[in-house]
Amino acid sequence: MPIAAAVTAPPAAAQVHGVVPRHASPPPQQQQQRAAAPRREQSPLNPSSQAIRSGSGAPAAGGGSAATEASRAHIANLDRVLGKPPQAPRPASHAAASKQQQDGGELEPLNVRHGLLNALNLSFFVPMPGMRARAAVDEHMSPRSLMHMQQLLSADSPRASPRSTIAQRWRSLHGEDGWAGLLDPLDSDLRRELLRYGDFVQAAYQAFHSLPTASARHRGLMLPDRSYRPTRSLFATSALSMPPWAKRPNTPEWLTQQSNWIGYVAVCESEREVARMGRRDIAIVLRGTATCLEWAENLRASLVPLDGESGEASGDAQDPKVARGFLSLYKTAGEKVKSLSEEVMGEVRRLMEKYKGEELSITVVGHSLGGALALLVADEIATTVPDAPPVAVVSFGGPKVGNAAFVDKLQKSGKVNVLRIVNAGDVVTKVPGVAPRLPLTKEQYQHVGAELRIDSKNSPCLRPDAGPACRHDLEAYLHLIDGFTGTGRPFRHDARRSVIRLLQMQRGNVKKEYVNRARELGVDPSAPVDVGRSMAYGNCAVASPSS
Repeated sequence: MPIAAAVTAPPAAAQVHGVVPRHASPPPQQQQQRAAAPRREQSPLNPSSQAIRSGSGAPAAGGGSAATEASRAHIANLDRVLGKPPQAPRPASHAAASKQQQDGGELEPLNVRHGLLNALNLSFFVPMPGMRARAAVDEHMSPRSLMHMQQLLSADSPRASPRSTIAQRWRSLHGEDGWAGLLDPLDSDLRRELLRYGDFVQAAYQAFHSLPTASARHRGLMLPDRSYRPTRSLFATSALSMPPWAKRPNTPEWLTQQSNWIGYVAVCESEREVARMGRRDIAIVLRGTATCLEWAENLRASLVPLDGESGEASGDAQDPKVARGFLSLYKTAGEKVKSLSEEVMGEVRRLMEKYKGEELSITVVGHSLGGALALLVADEIATTVPDAPPVAVVSFGGPKVGNAAFVDKLQKSGKVNVLRIVNAGDVVTKVPGVAPRLPLTKEQYQHVGAELRIDSKNSPCLRPDAGPACRHDLEAYLHLIDGFTGTGRPFRHDARRSVIRLLQMQRGNVKKEYVNRARELGVDPSAPVDVGRSMAYGNCAVASPSS
């Protein structure tokens, strides 16, 4: 059929060929069926249904707005059930901007009148004319993405960087060259090693505070790295005793007892991890101050000879000397337990004999008081164990320990490498112990080893005015290490460590947006720390000192 004829053909001719034109009217029977079919109303869950009704010219009912609000509430409930994170509320400044756009106005570009100052959003600190004042709730969201914030607040978020083989460079990561070129900027492999050892100390804190009076035979320890197995419990005994008048009826026994569980020795038993690291690592882990007598020992800041034979602060200035309180905790034996020195040396020799012929390393790690005791442990290993493997000390927020002669002794041993992680503003790292003043003496305390300096002000989660407790907190240290890239550089954008523990332990020092977002995600900031959820631990039993 010619094209012109097909176009001008009547509808009946088109129906003969089985094609109904779009402009053709349906048969009368179909019209009657359509008229008899009930009208399908728009779903009340569709927010656009009200707009369709109003656009069709139908009068808006008085309950239209109520139906819209009910629909929105229903959709919000569905989002909660399906696990969809709620949208962040729009600040007042954004609402005003949207209203101005609807009215036909144009917003002033950020770089028109104030350039860089406005781009930096300094109106919060210095109000300027013409700059949009932001409300108190409109704080800078950091990280930029709310999804990233949700991952950091998730208990299932990965905490460490992906593992890589370090067998070829483990000696440099262990401090053979004083960590030259690895600290600023911070090497990614070294970061992961530091976070792992820091989590070992967190496990020591958790094990002690969960059952502070439990014996070693019944104590449970949960390690974050299942390739390590605890082999020995460590106890520290104070030479002091609590006077009867200072004891109170409701005071817990562990606060005043002389001997307390202070850490453990663990060894890497996973052959796959041994191959990845290039050696079998022995970790000696020591927690910080927790009891009254340990605090009292910290205040005994006079220098005494390292050999411990002289009880007075005497001797030649060229003799290695350390703080009296630290040496007392290290050398004093308890009624039922050996001294910390005896336990550590005995276990180190036993493990060296067990793995004789293998490539070994010893890592002594501690926080606060534990960092000070770690230096004494490393010095004794280098002095009394002739065939000792390389020893590295990792100190988180540790104080000064000894005089210049003690520092020279460690450095000249050739076996001990010390890395101190220091948070700017941490008072403990600036004093010998925790005492702000020293007795009048000609000798001065000195730090030893390399220093990795971090700062709480660089964290997107912590408030810039975080207090002294937060600056000394171990979890704050690990959070800052996870995001540290280098001096003057921004916080690592792909930092993976969960901030749940930090939020629960330092709630008052965490920015409001993280606290509010945590509540929206179902995390209670005031709840006690749940180590089983925030960290992937494996259960391990610690051996008794007598076993």
